[in-house]
Amino acid sequence: MAFRIPGIRKASLSASKGTNVPKGYLAVYVGDKMRRFVIPVCYLNQPSFQELLNQAEEEFGYDHPTGGLTIPCSEDEFLSLTSQLGGQ
Repeated sequence: MAFRIPGIRKASLSASKGTNVPKGYLAVYVGDKMRRFVIPVCYLNQPSFQELLNQAEEEFGYDHPTGGLTIPCSEDEFLSLTSQLGGQ
């Protein structure tokens, strides 16, 4: 069963190379498998998302192994957070 979370766009295969991120969105990598998500930049202002950014800074500094922003949490935790942000 598929479900849709408002605000998150599914990353296409061509987007996995770092292209096709729409204006106003940001690509992030999440979880053990470094799954790519494209999220609205407005999430960056949310305190709960800023907490994840602080964790990313502590773990990776500014050297992210994928070349993009890596979020150090599970996919389930990330999807839960973003579904809450999408409903605001």
